Amino acid sequence: MGAMASSRGVKTCVMKMDSARSARGATARARAQAPAQGSLMRRERRTMRTNAYRHAFATGEAMDEAALKEFLDGLKYDVNGFVVAIAQDVDTGAILMQGFADRTAVEYTLKNRKATFWSRSQKKLWTKGETSGNFIEVQSVHLDCDRDSLIYLGIPSGPTCHTGAHTCYYKRVDGVGGAAAEKDGGRHAAEEALTTLYELEATIEARRVEQVDDDAKPSWTRRLLDNPELLCKKIREEAGELCQTWEEDEGKQAATNEMADVLYHSMVMLNKQGVPMSDVLAVLRQRFGTSGVAEKASRAPKK
Repeated sequence: MGAMASSRGVKTCVMKMDSARSARGATARARAQAPAQGSLMRRERRTMRTNAYRHAFATGEAMDEAALKEFLDGLKYDVNGFVVAIAQDVDTGAILMQGFADRTAVEYTLKNRKATFWSRSQKKLWTKGETSGNFIEVQSVHLDCDRDSLIYLGIPSGPTCHTGAHTCYYKRVDGVGGAAAEKDGGRHAAEEALTTLYELEATIEARRVEQVDDDAKPSWTRRLLDNPELLCKKIREEAGELCQTWEEDEGKQAATNEMADVLYHSMVMLNKQGVPMSDVLAVLRQRFGTSGVAEKASRAPKK
């Protein structure tokens, strides 16, 4: 009996010790989780406020000052109080320029929709275009994952670079004759960093203006430009072949190839009529959020 009582006492003591350890462990885990949960809640609140300011910016509504303040507070400014600010053409995708923005410049950009920076040379707030008249009308602002740089996605009203080039990135560095290969290499305003679509547009334009000797064979692009009837025939033909890829289940690769043909020939037609691709993309951007039926009904009747 005494042994059994002693055994029960030991078990009870062990159970109490285990219970105490479990309680301490639970408390420790709760304390460890509390900062993480608090941080998560703060991030969620910040995300909600950031989304609120984005919606207001996109729709033109008055911004919630509390949301804006929290967003600005959450940016990771460098030791001088700056974040990197990159201006990008909303339609062409071209990188227009890069500068630095302090808290006031970012706030001014968000409220006034004009790309604004901090001029480190003049030591003052600077809105692009305030001297030249070539503003960048900001359509949206985008934040990177580290919260230390922004993209001002906008529409430039004229050349961005002080040299008169469309963008400040107009010289190619690599390649034969590049800025890294020879002193003063890279051709001014002739080697702009272009996306695939605009590289194609530039190539079509180059074919249009090139001199072709009478005894030389012109390029296919030049033949199309010189023969609008042939061009129209090819556009209709390629559009039909694109539809055929669906009708005859020819597969994704065939659809990709035919779409490339449709796009190329259509861009040749745009060049023939003097229509830049940026105008087409601007029209598409304006249609966002609009019914296709309603948009088409709103067009002026054809003559």
